[in-house]
Amino acid sequence: MRVALFLTCVNDTLYPHTGRATVKLLTRLGVEVDFPQAQTCCGQAHYNTGYRRQAEPLARHFSDVFAGYEAIVTPSGSCGAMVRELYPRLGERARAEGRGGGLAAAVAPVVPRTFELTEFLVDVLGVTDVGAYYPHTVTYHPTCHGLRSLGLGDRPTKLLGAVKGLDLVELPGAEECCGFGGTFAVKNPDVSAAMGADKVRNAESTGAGVLCAADNSCLMHIGGTLSRLRAGLRPVHIAEILASTEEEPLA
Repeated sequence: MRVALFLTCVNDTLYPHTGRATVKLLTRLGVEVDFPQAQTCCGQAHYNTGYRRQAEPLARHFSDVFAGYEAIVTPSGSCGAMVRELYPRLGERARAEGRGGGLAAAVAPVVPRTFELTEFLVDVLGVTDVGAYYPHTVTYHPTCHGLRSLGLGDRPTKLLGAVKGLDLVELPGAEECCGFGGTFAVKNPDVSAAMGADKVRNAESTGAGVLCAADNSCLMHIGGTLSRLRAGLRPVHIAEILASTEEEPLA
């Protein structure tokens, strides 16, 4: 199977190791992975901040860049949700405003072929045991976009539960937002920081050494809170855990 890796801006700029882990994992499972060099921002930041017209060219560009692939895989629930949930809305709004159906037609082919990493593994490849080894106690935070927009459900925890050596412990208040929310953290810093502190306290109560999520934007926010509170937890993206093996551990 030939797929395209949609790495996203945050991962490309701050967490390239997550992209490398994703490629390593998919390649190990027999998937041919391409990285289209022309990929850019999906437009989520523009859309969520109210600049929806400015997001439209990015949606068209995304559709052009990723056309022709059997699947588009991203290690980001929020950017995956932008394509799957909000690209169709962009298209329908353009149509409703009398600007025609061109945008809706452009994004239609890529919307159903875009998958967050864990749903691609479970739903498309049909695997939960990916041959990973990670001898740590881990708690999992289901991010808002993955939980509410994509409906990832128990896919991530099924994958984590099959990892050799991993002890998965439940996170109290798991479904509560960590407080990031993109520009929400900038516009409402006090509320955002309080929510992050609540999330960290709940995570610390589990006794885990690793807090895992499927979105590095949320892990960045939680990680900053962990650092300021001098907590002993490490934030780790699920791709890095699933890519780790006894022969090639990723820490």
